[in-house]
Amino acid sequence: MKYDCLIVDDEKAIADNTKEYFNMFDVRTEARYSMAEALSFLSENEVSLILLDINLGDGSGFELCKHIRKELSIPILFISARNTDDDKIIALNIGGDDYIEKPYSLGVILAKVKVMLRRFGSVEEKVQSDIFEDGKIRVDKRNKTVTIAGEEKRLTSMEFALLGYLVENPNRLITKAELFDNVWKDKFTSDGTLNVHIRKLREAIEEDPKNPVHIVTVWKEGYKYVTGAEK
Repeated sequence: MKYDCLIVDDEKAIADNTKEYFNMFDVRTEARYSMAEALSFLSENEVSLILLDINLGDGSGFELCKHIRKELSIPILFISARNTDDDKIIALNIGGDDYIEKPYSLGVILAKVKVMLRRFGSVEEKVQSDIFEDGKIRVDKRNKTVTIAGEEKRLTSMEFALLGYLVENPNRLITKAELFDNVWKDKFTSDGTLNVHIRKLREAIEEDPKNPVHIVTVWKEGYKYVTGAEK
């Protein structure tokens, strides 16, 4: 079976309420309440996006995210009452695409999920064919792959979308506001979230991530993707 969203949360009432709300607005959603149940569901069904709580009865959302990332690059949005910066940084560093604090507004979280589904495509949609090549870097939108000097790099959906936008707009300043509007497509994303994704992209594509030559910071303004011709 194919679903737009899987909610993994051991707070059954919250998970079920969110599931019912999403289904009312034609976002086909299921809920599971433990790590084991989520893994079993994913082994038998296709999902476009996951809402993942950190605290699960039989494990942690962090552990589950690491496991999922070995196989899937779909968006993973963490949902948690834990609101420390350390938790948010861990969530993003291990492959999460966003971090939403509980209690959350059903309307706001639905809007975020719909934005993600539009950006990355639901399980029923086709990915537009497009290939970007810049010397050693190759971005294949059809297959959602990035190859550096012949070596394929694994990126999350959000990392891929961010890189895709940067390479589509080479050699010009792209402000943080522009990235929020065109990659995340919402006003709720923080600078910290963007900074983590930029750092992880640099680790994937730069020879020296601490001294990047492709994804360059424009101080206090944003970023610029510099092509091989202008390095």
